[in-house]
Amino acid sequence: MEYGYARVSSKDQNLDRQLDALRAFPVAEQCIYADRCSGATFERPRYQELVERFSTGDVLVVKSIDRLGRSYEEILEQWRYLVRRKGVDIVVLDMPLLDTRAVGDAARGVTGVFIADLVLQVLSYVAQVERENIRQRQAEGIAAARRRGIKFGRPSKERPRHYSTVVGLYAGGELSKSKAAETLGVSRATFDKWLAQDRECLAGGGSGR
Repeated sequence: MEYGYARVSSKDQNLDRQLDALRAFPVAEQCIYADRCSGATFERPRYQELVERFSTGDVLVVKSIDRLGRSYEEILEQWRYLVRRKGVDIVVLDMPLLDTRAVGDAARGVTGVFIADLVLQVLSYVAQVERENIRQRQAEGIAAARRRGIKFGRPSKERPRHYSTVVGLYAGGELSKSKAAETLGVSRATFDKWLAQDRECLAGGGSGR
């Protein structure tokens, strides 16, 4: 049996392009399964229903590899499960190299599985390298922006006008740290942070003389 699988990530996306390609393969209408949910996991109702239906020698047809899933590592794992454990052939219409079917003899089928597995390994590697490159570019961009004085994260809370008075009372032992923070309307952690910044400023001023 030949089965088709189509997927979109949300209910407002259109399945028509995928369905037309599967019908043209051709896959019979009653053998086409479709999900409208994320590709982040293979726990999708119609896909799981399809996997349960598979028998050795069946063929799974998809329009493109990303319709199976979003992560190449997970796609590779699922691919091996279907091909090696379930005995299912897979055809990816947009990428002819991803076709494990035996055409004419068993050796061709083994070659097809090997080539498809190799292609998926390469795609998985490329995807991983690209993710690492993206993270590196982001880190470099943030570092460059910080060197230019651009600040990230939440802006620092401004100190109240009576901050110096409260600090003086705290330094003189007239207020506890918790009471000083409460008087300023901030958390004790924020008050600690301000005190640490004050000490850094004083240390910096002393060393520059």
